[in-house]
Amino acid sequence: MSVSIPAPRSQRIDPKYKRGPKSHGSFEKLAWLFMRLSGVVLIVLIFGHLFTNLMVGEGISGISFGFVAGKWAALVWRVWDLVLLWLAMLHGANGVRTIINDYAEKHATRAWLKGILYVATIFIIVLGSLVIFTFDPCVTGSELAQCL
Repeated sequence: MSVSIPAPRSQRIDPKYKRGPKSHGSFEKLAWLFMRLSGVVLIVLIFGHLFTNLMVGEGISGISFGFVAGKWAALVWRVWDLVLLWLAMLHGANGVRTIINDYAEKHATRAWLKGILYVATIFIIVLGSLVIFTFDPCVTGSELAQCL
């Protein structure tokens, strides 16, 4: 007795679940390449971030407003944290975009989910970038000589 298993997707798919027209560009290939390259760079950035914040100095108990202010006094650490923020958000958003494309069956659902994802990603990137570049270690009313 033999059992015949039909080929995947060989049966008729309801039109409301069909995907949109296929892209002829190389966006998916570039997104795949971005995930691999950004993943390697993120590993270096994350371990550098963890090492400087947790191993150098007093460890986790030494992390405070003053620690961040001192660290961000140097432009290299602001750029380091900015690149870490941007790459982490774009890497994560690209991964979630792939999951949405794989599991959201209806085109309208995919469009809404990806729209929410893109808005949230842009919001976090803009807000985080503003925090990094507009950070002022001088609290209003501070009597520190550096703030004068």
